[in-house]
Amino acid sequence: MPAPLDRIERELVRALQNNARISNKDLAAAVGLAPSTCLERVRRLRERGVIRGFHAIVDPALLGRPAQAMIAVRLRVHRRDLIGSFYDHVLSLPETVALYHVSGADDYLVHVAVPDTDRLRTFVLDDLTGRPEVDHVETRVIFECVRKPALEPV
Repeated sequence: MPAPLDRIERELVRALQNNARISNKDLAAAVGLAPSTCLERVRRLRERGVIRGFHAIVDPALLGRPAQAMIAVRLRVHRRDLIGSFYDHVLSLPETVALYHVSGADDYLVHVAVPDTDRLRTFVLDDLTGRPEVDHVETRVIFECVRKPALEPV
Protein backbone atom coordinates (compact mmCIF):
# COMPACT_ATOMS: atom_id res chain seq x y z
CA MET A 1 0.00 0.00 0.00
CA PRO A 2 1.40 3.43 -0.93
CA ALA A 3 2.44 5.77 1.86
CA PRO A 4 -0.31 8.21 2.80
CA LEU A 5 0.08 11.85 1.82
CA ASP A 6 1.08 14.29 4.50
CA ARG A 7 -0.72 17.62 5.00
CA ILE A 8 1.61 19.57 2.67
CA GLU A 9 1.34 16.94 -0.07
CA ARG A 10 -2.46 17.05 0.18
CA GLU A 11 -2.37 20.85 -0.13
CA LEU A 12 -0.02 20.63 -3.13
CA VAL A 13 -2.26 18.10 -4.88
CA ARG A 14 -5.39 20.18 -4.16
CA ALA A 15 -3.77 23.41 -5.40
CA LEU A 16 -2.41 21.80 -8.58
CA GLN A 17 -5.77 20.22 -9.41
CA ASN A 18 -7.43 23.61 -9.11
CA ASN A 19 -4.75 25.35 -11.20
CA ALA A 20 -2.07 23.22 -12.84
CA ARG A 21 -0.55 26.37 -14.35
CA ILE A 22 0.20 27.98 -11.01
CA SER A 23 3.82 29.11 -10.80
CA ASN A 24 6.10 27.27 -8.41
CA LYS A 25 6.61 30.53 -6.51
CA ASP A 26 2.85 31.00 -6.01
CA LEU A 27 2.34 27.33 -5.19
CA ALA A 28 5.10 27.47 -2.58
CA ALA A 29 3.54 30.56 -1.01
CA ALA A 30 0.10 28.93 -0.98
CA VAL A 31 1.31 25.93 1.01
CA GLY A 32 3.95 27.71 3.10
CA LEU A 33 7.13 26.26 1.60
CA ALA A 34 10.32 27.68 0.14
CA PRO A 35 10.17 27.51 -3.69
CA SER A 36 13.06 25.01 -3.87
CA THR A 37 11.38 22.73 -1.32
CA CYS A 38 8.06 23.04 -3.15
CA LEU A 39 9.67 22.06 -6.45
CA GLU A 40 11.24 19.01 -4.82
CA ARG A 41 7.97 17.96 -3.16
CA VAL A 42 6.08 18.19 -6.47
CA ARG A 43 8.86 16.21 -8.22
CA ARG A 44 8.51 13.44 -5.60
CA LEU A 45 4.71 13.40 -6.04
CA ARG A 46 5.26 12.89 -9.78
CA GLU A 47 7.83 10.13 -9.18
CA ARG A 48 5.41 8.32 -6.84
CA GLY A 49 2.69 8.53 -9.49
CA VAL A 50 0.38 10.67 -7.35
CA ILE A 51 0.55 13.36 -10.04
CA ARG A 52 0.44 11.64 -13.40
CA GLY A 53 0.52 14.69 -15.65
CA PHE A 54 -0.75 18.15 -16.41
CA HIS A 55 -3.22 18.83 -19.19
CA ALA A 56 -5.70 21.33 -20.57
CA ILE A 57 -9.40 20.67 -20.12
CA VAL A 58 -11.15 21.52 -23.38
CA ASP A 59 -14.79 22.02 -24.29
CA PRO A 60 -15.69 19.31 -26.87
CA ALA A 61 -18.51 21.51 -28.24
CA LEU A 62 -16.01 24.24 -29.13
CA LEU A 63 -13.94 21.62 -30.96
CA GLY A 64 -16.94 20.72 -33.14
CA ARG A 65 -18.11 17.78 -31.03
CA PRO A 66 -21.10 18.96 -28.98
CA ALA A 67 -22.83 15.55 -28.69
CA GLN A 68 -21.47 13.16 -26.07
CA ALA A 69 -22.51 9.67 -25.03
CA MET A 70 -21.54 6.77 -22.80
CA ILE A 71 -21.69 3.48 -24.65
CA ALA A 72 -21.82 0.24 -22.68
CA VAL A 73 -20.13 -2.61 -24.56
CA ARG A 74 -20.34 -6.33 -23.87
CA LEU A 75 -17.83 -8.61 -25.58
CA ARG A 76 -18.63 -12.08 -26.94
CA VAL A 77 -15.48 -13.74 -25.66
CA HIS A 78 -13.02 -12.71 -22.98
CA ARG A 79 -9.65 -13.56 -24.47
CA ARG A 80 -6.64 -11.30 -24.02
CA ASP A 81 -5.97 -11.03 -27.75
CA LEU A 82 -9.56 -9.98 -28.50
CA ILE A 83 -9.68 -7.62 -25.54
CA GLY A 84 -6.39 -6.05 -26.61
CA SER A 85 -7.60 -5.67 -30.16
CA PHE A 86 -10.84 -4.03 -29.00
CA TYR A 87 -8.95 -1.77 -26.60
CA ASP A 88 -6.50 -0.61 -29.28
CA HIS A 89 -9.28 -0.06 -31.82
CA VAL A 90 -11.49 2.04 -29.54
CA LEU A 91 -8.59 4.18 -28.32
CA SER A 92 -7.49 4.82 -31.91
CA LEU A 93 -10.84 6.41 -32.80
CA PRO A 94 -10.80 10.22 -32.63
CA GLU A 95 -14.31 10.30 -31.13
CA THR A 96 -13.21 8.35 -28.04
CA VAL A 97 -12.74 10.52 -24.97
CA ALA A 98 -12.17 7.70 -22.47
CA LEU A 99 -12.42 3.93 -22.18
CA TYR A 100 -13.38 2.29 -18.89
CA HIS A 101 -13.03 -1.45 -18.19
CA VAL A 102 -15.86 -2.15 -15.75
CA SER A 103 -17.47 -4.94 -13.78
CA GLY A 104 -21.06 -6.08 -14.15
CA ALA A 105 -23.09 -7.11 -17.17
CA ASP A 106 -21.04 -4.92 -19.51
CA ASP A 107 -17.30 -5.06 -20.04
CA TYR A 108 -16.51 -1.51 -21.12
CA LEU A 109 -17.90 1.99 -21.06
CA VAL A 110 -16.80 4.16 -23.96
CA HIS A 111 -17.15 7.92 -23.54
CA VAL A 112 -17.41 9.59 -26.95
CA ALA A 113 -17.75 13.15 -28.23
CA VAL A 114 -19.15 13.51 -31.76
CA PRO A 115 -20.42 16.29 -34.05
CA ASP A 116 -24.00 15.04 -34.08
CA THR A 117 -26.30 12.06 -33.55
CA ASP A 118 -25.74 10.86 -37.12
CA ARG A 119 -22.05 10.39 -36.35
CA LEU A 120 -22.94 8.77 -33.02
CA ARG A 121 -25.14 6.26 -34.86
CA THR A 122 -22.35 5.53 -37.37
CA PHE A 123 -19.84 5.16 -34.55
CA VAL A 124 -22.03 2.59 -32.79
CA LEU A 125 -22.98 0.63 -35.92
CA ASP A 126 -19.68 0.70 -37.81
CA ASP A 127 -16.95 1.25 -35.25
CA LEU A 128 -18.39 -0.92 -32.46
CA THR A 129 -21.05 -3.43 -33.47
CA GLY A 130 -19.21 -4.12 -36.72
CA ARG A 131 -16.39 -5.70 -34.75
CA PRO A 132 -16.50 -9.49 -34.31
CA GLU A 133 -15.65 -9.40 -30.59
CA VAL A 134 -18.59 -7.08 -29.73
CA ASP A 135 -21.78 -8.82 -28.61
CA HIS A 136 -23.97 -5.97 -27.39
CA VAL A 137 -23.92 -2.19 -27.05
CA GLU A 138 -26.19 0.21 -25.22
CA THR A 139 -25.89 3.95 -25.82
CA ARG A 140 -26.76 6.72 -23.40
CA VAL A 141 -26.63 10.32 -24.56
CA ILE A 142 -25.01 12.70 -22.08
CA PHE A 143 -27.12 15.81 -21.57
CA GLU A 144 -24.71 17.49 -19.17
CA CYS A 145 -21.36 16.70 -17.62
CA VAL A 146 -20.28 18.42 -14.42
CA ARG A 147 -16.86 17.53 -13.08
CA LYS A 148 -15.51 18.28 -9.66
CA PRO A 149 -12.48 20.54 -9.96
CA ALA A 150 -10.42 18.49 -7.53
CA LEU A 151 -10.29 15.01 -6.05
CA GLU A 152 -9.60 15.36 -2.35
CA PRO A 153 -6.90 13.06 -0.98
CA VAL A 154 -8.05 10.86 1.90
